[in-house]
Amino acid sequence: MGEKLLLDCTLRDGGYVNDWNFGHDNLVSVFERVVDAGVDMIEIGFLDERRSFDINRSIMPDTDAVARIYGRLDRKNTMVVGMIDYGTCGLEHIRPCEESFLDGIRVIFKKHLREPALEFCRALKELGYKVFAQLVSVTSYSDGELLDLIRLANEVRPYAVSMVDTYGLMHQNNLMHYFDLLNKNLLPEIGLGYHAHNNFQMGYANCIAMLSNQIERSIVVDGSIYGMGKSAGNAPLELIAMHMNNACGKHYQISQILETIDSNILQFYHPATWGYNMFYYIAASNDCHPSYVSYLMNKRTLSIKSINEILSRLQGDKRLLYDRDYVESLYVDYQNHEVDDKADRKRLSELLADKELLLIGPGTTVQAQRDRIDRYLSGKHPVVISINYVPAGLKPDFIFLSNAKRYVQLASRLTQERYTVIATSNVTGTSEGVFAFRLNFSSLMDPDAEICDNSLVMLLKALISIGCRQVTLAGFDGYSSEASNYFNMSMEYDFVKKKADYLNDYTIRFLREISGKLSVRFLTDSRYGGADGQI
Repeated sequence: MGEKLLLDCTLRDGGYVNDWNFGHDNLVSVFERVVDAGVDMIEIGFLDERRSFDINRSIMPDTDAVARIYGRLDRKNTMVVGMIDYGTCGLEHIRPCEESFLDGIRVIFKKHLREPALEFCRALKELGYKVFAQLVSVTSYSDGELLDLIRLANEVRPYAVSMVDTYGLMHQNNLMHYFDLLNKNLLPEIGLGYHAHNNFQMGYANCIAMLSNQIERSIVVDGSIYGMGKSAGNAPLELIAMHMNNACGKHYQISQILETIDSNILQFYHPATWGYNMFYYIAASNDCHPSYVSYLMNKRTLSIKSINEILSRLQGDKRLLYDRDYVESLYVDYQNHEVDDKADRKRLSELLADKELLLIGPGTTVQAQRDRIDRYLSGKHPVVISINYVPAGLKPDFIFLSNAKRYVQLASRLTQERYTVIATSNVTGTSEGVFAFRLNFSSLMDPDAEICDNSLVMLLKALISIGCRQVTLAGFDGYSSEASNYFNMSMEYDFVKKKADYLNDYTIRFLREISGKLSVRFLTDSRYGGADGQI
């Protein structure tokens, strides 16, 4: 039977968490404890010519930098490897293996680069290194593409070919499908590896499944200490080592790894935090790039159900190759549920066109300047419309809903307290007839804006379309990158603070553009205009 080997990738994959800035003492300590634990291989970081030398970081411009950080350490019986993301470190930065601290180099590459990447692997092998071909996002390979990769690998004969589950999509059935295809077709002297990610909490289980195979070639499984790594993290090294001690006759010193967790790794867990969470679960369950999930979640207008429905529309290679314009087009298309809103607009015009209107937003001035609002209510008796929330101590005549996520949070209350809701067509009610009025999303959104569905802008457009000539605003404070933007902290969004200047400038421009159609007066202080002032 072939050997079963454990590789620690903490100092490389874990570096995504802290920009590889472990600190020199931690780099040395992790290295020494992993070696003392008897782990078969340790990956000491990235080789990347774009980065300058920093003795505190495990991302290094060349093999000389590796020696400057680790060269005086005792590797004992552990194989020392580095990693190159193909195209980021040329051969001119790699000394021959006999002049290097490294025993091996792992090369990661996407499937469309497999031919030049394998030629690069050949050149590294000629320099004397044990070379690992790391198949990024192996789940993106068709059987035909994988067989072509195997043909290239058989020509080069690397030390090992490794399946990299980049987005944590694998369960044991598809893991074993790729395993069998590789095992049956690779030359017998080529080892077979597996690098897990934990989006589905399957990393450890899949490593056990991988190691359960009794085959003639060697098997290499990757783990990182405490699962430290990009996004959902990796299979925890300490768990795999424990399993291999019990099932594979190994004698790894688990206590050394646990000491490393306590002394070197836990300090990086907060505020970075890696490991399983809903965000990475959604990405994995839709077989897609995590950036699609973050883009849609940062909209803060979509329920999780809606996000999943949009992600289900991703097509082909686009699923794993992130394209912002593509997902934005899917978002707009999804939101655009066309309804015939002529009758509803006519009814709203009859109810609101000639009325005194007060629009209530969720800014902090709703509480801080409540006296102004109360005086206005008692003196003017306006029709009150709140936007995407129910203001405390006030019962609005209408609630304007343009945000599906806010609706999910408010649905029960809206039904129980019998609020009259004006909803845009992208918001789906929990039952038929739950909304008194429905307006087409597409007629109110701004396709040219960075944030196409600003709720205040959409409501003002709707009021103009039904013949309203003036409105008063309270609680529309504008946005700050530092202070709280909402009276209720649970409504705060990180992306709002990052986009504060853009949102303010966009709204001010819009208010100026509509000044001839709608008179807008501010009752409470606002970055869009002074209280009691006109735009």
